Amino acid sequence: MALPVRQQLIYWGIATAVFLFILWTLGDVILPFLVGGAIAYFLDPVADRLERMGLSRILATIVVFFFLTILVVLVALVVIPVVVQQTIGLIQAAPGIIDSLRAWAETRFPSLMEEGSPLRLGLSSLGEVVRDRGGQLLQGLLSSAASVANLLVFLVIVPVVAFYLLMDWDKMIARVDELLPRDHQPVIRDLAHQIDRTLASFIRGQGTVCLILGTFYAVALMIVGLQFGVVAGLIAGLLTFIPYVGALVGGVLSVGLALFQFWGDWWMIVAVAAIFQVGQFVEGNILTPKLVGSSVSLHPVWLLFALSAFGALFGFAGLLVAVPVAAAIGVLVRYAITRYREGLLYNGTSRRTGGGDADGSGG
Repeated sequence: MALPVRQQLIYWGIATAVFLFILWTLGDVILPFLVGGAIAYFLDPVADRLERMGLSRILATIVVFFFLTILVVLVALVVIPVVVQQTIGLIQAAPGIIDSLRAWAETRFPSLMEEGSPLRLGLSSLGEVVRDRGGQLLQGLLSSAASVANLLVFLVIVPVVAFYLLMDWDKMIARVDELLPRDHQPVIRDLAHQIDRTLASFIRGQGTVCLILGTFYAVALMIVGLQFGVVAGLIAGLLTFIPYVGALVGGVLSVGLALFQFWGDWWMIVAVAAIFQVGQFVEGNILTPKLVGSSVSLHPVWLLFALSAFGALFGFAGLLVAVPVAAAIGVLVRYAITRYREGLLYNGTSRRTGGGDADGSGG
């Protein structure tokens, strides 16, 4: 005999409260384990494919981490110094760019740039605000990243946790499946499958799209000679998980920088704009259909709310669990709506299965 629904809700509510309490109190401590788990989840399909090719699980895990290590080293030695250098340069150059924009606006629209006008005052202070706030933001990011539970320990624990989780991933899933309540096993399996499909579409699919587009934008803008093009391209790629926002923000930023750098050389400005047109075409017609699928079932507004709420409540650890929790809540809400539409509360006791007039006269 199954437990009453009220008692089941109490148990699941207690489990949820314990999870949130642990996340709130031990956020920095469990952060390396969350990052390691995220890496293992992301790489599990690669290891599975290597297993199907004939490798053992341990050998597949070693091969995956060998190439991952090479990639991380290349990024650390080549990409990160360029990004940091261009970010600092962009922050320092912001006042000069704003001054040039103000001079151009004074020439083109003198009536709007009169002494004491809101637009003139706004442009005068914008550059300094960007430089001051940008420097504080960069310094804050670096200091917070270095203070998250001892950076050295973090860099040591994450690869170890990810390696062992990836090696035993299938065994852990099978073990969890054995512990599912027998009465609810089919339903929980189905919900877990939907959650995994949503996460796979978003994290693996959309994450790969962001990585590909960010690399394409950064490399293409660097090839055309745009200053700070690497930073603009990475920003565009990072924001690609929100439909159209990545291309819009990156395109406006890049074209604005191109106008400042290539003023009068219109072909270079057109080339910068064309890069984002090509990126949008490739994303909409090739990358998203192939890697993400037709439906992710994770609305961008709901995702942004989850990231904001969990980030504010639980810090960086909350940001890592925000997407899985958002996906799980979305699946559970859709399941609850389906059950509601099948129940008496929605259909009522007078629902008819046969004919009859709308007024109940029966003809």
